[in-house]
Amino acid sequence: MGTLTIYDDVDPATPLFYSSDNAVIAARLNDVGIRFEQWTALREIPRDADDAAVLAVYQPDIDRLVAEEGYKSWDIVRVLPDNENRAVMRGKFLDEHTHSEDEVRFFAEGSGMFYLHIGTKVYMVLCEAADFISVPAGTTHWFDMGPRPHFTALRLFMSPDGWVASFTGSGYSAEFPKYETA
Repeated sequence: MGTLTIYDDVDPATPLFYSSDNAVIAARLNDVGIRFEQWTALREIPRDADDAAVLAVYQPDIDRLVAEEGYKSWDIVRVLPDNENRAVMRGKFLDEHTHSEDEVRFFAEGSGMFYLHIGTKVYMVLCEAADFISVPAGTTHWFDMGPRPHFTALRLFMSPDGWVASFTGSGYSAEFPKYETA
């Protein structure tokens, strides 16, 4: 189950709103153009499932999104706590940036935190297993996988080249609470 915390972008110490209710999270994010939903696996995914097995479990949802949005490719990304490059990987997306195409993620397991800077608010969205989020192209945001990252996520693309980050240089991301996983 994900969570949503909203801050004024000039006061990262005082949350304006908090919810762990998926329907409320989806409605609040939808109000600012962010798609958030829950997916249900067709069957249990074994802990040692390979990428093809994970994709097969969620194929109906992938097919639905391809039909609705026209995505051309998808893949699985896994990051585990014992990854020796975890600090570098974490740091790669901690600064505020945009993409020229949507950033579309579904978390099959584990978690990660999206920070969406929309207008004068920062929407801190904790995505956990079964959470789907689509951040529209051009939306300023950053992502924190935590100091001991653990997630398996499905990514959908129009073109993987469109997912290259364009950093804003704003410094906002340094002011907000980091995602500190267990």
